[in-house]
Amino acid sequence: MFDLLIKNATLADAKTQVSIAIKDGKIVDVGPRVEGEALEAIDADGNLVTPPFIDPHFHMDATLSLGMPRLNESGTLLEGIALWGELKPHLTIEALKQRAHALAKWSIAKGTLAIRSHVDTSDESLMAVEALLEVKKEIAPWIDMQLVAFPQDGYFRSKGAVDNLARALDMGVDVVGGIPHFERTMADGAASVTALCEIAAERGLLVDMHCDETDDPMSRHIETLAYETKRLGLEGRVAGSHLTSMHSMDNYYVSKLLPLIAEAEITAIPNPLINITLQGRHDSYPKRRGMTRVKEMQEMGINVALGHDCVMDPWYSMGSHDMLEVAHMAVHVGQLTGVSQMKSMFKAVTENSAKVMHLEGYGLETGCNADMVILQAKDELEAIRLRPARLFVIRRGKVISKTEPVVAKVDLDGAVHEVTFQR
Repeated sequence: MFDLLIKNATLADAKTQVSIAIKDGKIVDVGPRVEGEALEAIDADGNLVTPPFIDPHFHMDATLSLGMPRLNESGTLLEGIALWGELKPHLTIEALKQRAHALAKWSIAKGTLAIRSHVDTSDESLMAVEALLEVKKEIAPWIDMQLVAFPQDGYFRSKGAVDNLARALDMGVDVVGGIPHFERTMADGAASVTALCEIAAERGLLVDMHCDETDDPMSRHIETLAYETKRLGLEGRVAGSHLTSMHSMDNYYVSKLLPLIAEAEITAIPNPLINITLQGRHDSYPKRRGMTRVKEMQEMGINVALGHDCVMDPWYSMGSHDMLEVAHMAVHVGQLTGVSQMKSMFKAVTENSAKVMHLEGYGLETGCNADMVILQAKDELEAIRLRPARLFVIRRGKVISKTEPVVAKVDLDGAVHEVTFQR
C-alpha cells in the first residue's frame, strides 16, 4: 500500500503518462505502469511534475523589511547597504523570525523548498545569526535551509568582522561567505578571499562569496577565488555569486577567466531580478545589462544556478519568492531563448541549485525524497512563460500546499470560453 500515488504526470525529460509511487517519505517507484493501492491518489492530468524549486542565494534576515526605516529612493545597491545599516540597531530576534516565517510560507506556496540564505555577521550581537539558526530548525520539516556567514560590511573593512564570522561558524552556520569588492582596496579584497577560503578548508565547509557585484571591469576577485579553490583543494565546494563585473570585462580577459572557473569547478550564481535593477546605474546610454555571462559559462561547462536574492527589502521592493520569475528574467536578459537554453534556465532553479547546496535525495528517481511540485503547465518552457499555479506542493510525500487551477472565463455575447493561456 503506497502512501501517495501520482498518475498521468509529465516529467522534465518529456516523459508522459508517468506514475510516481510514494511510501514513508520516499519515491519507491517511477514508471508508466505503477500498480498498487494508495491511501491517496492525485491525477496530474498531464501536467509537469518537477522536483522542488531551490533558491541558492537569498537574504532571509532582510526579507519583507521594505520601508524599514525608509524606502530606497535611489534604488541603488549602496543606498540599500546604508539602509540595512540604519535598520540593524532596531532589529529584534522576534521581528526577524516573524518575517522569516512569513517568507517561508510564501516559499512553500511557490514550491521553493530549499533556500541558501546569507546572514549578516557584521553586528557584534550576531542577532540575525541566532534568529535564523532558530528559524532553520523550525522550518526544517518543510524547507531545507543553509546559512552563509556573510560579513556584509567587509571582512577586513568592518571592525570585529573577523571574530564575528568565526563565532557565527562556531554557532553552526554552514557556509563561509565574503564580499571582497566591498573591502577598502583591491588588495584587501583579494586577501579576504584567501583568508576566507583557508577558513573553509580548515573547517571542511562550503564557500559562497558575493563576488564582483559591480560594473567595474577591474574587479576580478573571481580570479583569486578560482586560484584559492584550486590551491586548497576546494573544487566543487565553492560558489561565486553575482559576478556582474564580468559583463563589463573585455572578451580577451574573459576567455582566460572562464576556463579557470571551470577548472576550479566553481558554481556561478547570478541573481537576474536584482542584478538587472542594481547594475548599470552610472550608465546613460547604452546601458549594460547587469548580468554575468551565463551563456558563455554554460558553453564552458560551468554549473550555473539562479538566485532570487531579495524579496521586499532595502535592495528590491518586489518579489514573491517565485523561482520561475527568476528563470523568466534570466531568459530575457541573457537572450537565452533557444529551446535548450530555456530548459537550462529551468535546471538552474532546480537541479543545478541542488548541486551547489549539495542536497541529498533530490530528484524524481526511485529512492529520492518524495519532494515535488505539480505545475499548471505541460513542460518547462510553458512553466517559464506562464509562471503558473503550483497545483500541489509535496514534501516527504505529504501535500503541504494546494492552489486551484487558474482559469479565466471570457464571456463573448453569452458564449463563455475558458482561458488558461496554455497552447
